[in-house]
Amino acid sequence: MQQSLDRITNPQTLKTQDSKQKSLLKTLLSGGFFEPLLSDFRIIFERDPAARNWLEVVFCYPGLHALCLHRVAHWLHCRGVGFIPRLISHLGRFLTGIEIHPGAEIGKGVFIDHGMGVVIGETAIVGDYTLIYQGVTLGGTGKESGKRHPTVGKHVVVGAGAKVLGNLQIGDRVRIGAGSIVLRNVPSDCTVVGVPGRIISRDRGASLSPLEHGKLPDVEATVIRSLLTRIEQLEKQLQALEVRTQESGVRTK
Repeated sequence: MQQSLDRITNPQTLKTQDSKQKSLLKTLLSGGFFEPLLSDFRIIFERDPAARNWLEVVFCYPGLHALCLHRVAHWLHCRGVGFIPRLISHLGRFLTGIEIHPGAEIGKGVFIDHGMGVVIGETAIVGDYTLIYQGVTLGGTGKESGKRHPTVGKHVVVGAGAKVLGNLQIGDRVRIGAGSIVLRNVPSDCTVVGVPGRIISRDRGASLSPLEHGKLPDVEATVIRSLLTRIEQLEKQLQALEVRTQESGVRTK
């Protein structure tokens, strides 16, 4: 009763609350809340040849489910709601196998393919139209406070099982090969493979399809082949030297 009297006697408070409610409703109806969800839905048809119709995408794609739940949890998290965002995140992990902290910032058009085992930390930032495969971790390296998870640029491809650890800056259009462990910053338009991750290509004009990350060069195999070739050359030189030594010994006798 007292609160109702206060609202009547204090019209400024009433106007402030009404304006907040109107701005919230305007945000929802203007598409600012639903636009990322629609982008997440449309990008699946562009990047997954197995997506045949919208029913399959809506009901059978855990990556889409995880992103939808995360966007609700993140919206609540940004408004200071406690417990409920973490509960939504936990339910999302239980249902999809994808763990995204409510504090993580996920851009529009992000596609998590299959997604089982994907972990995205609290302070991670994922840019628009990033492609993430199963088993990827965007995590921290310790108990440090503040920004402790990676910032991933736009149009990035993170291969299956790759780990990006620490407060790193991953540029736009970067390719991270499957199974790589990235521990350093990566500039834009680079390709990273290996453990630890090494930059093997800086090609700004690369036109490789995002789904063809399996065509990344095998650096370890290249090094091993070069070592084997060198060993063969040294063996031939050694054999030639032994033959010369034997011939010179016969002549001296």
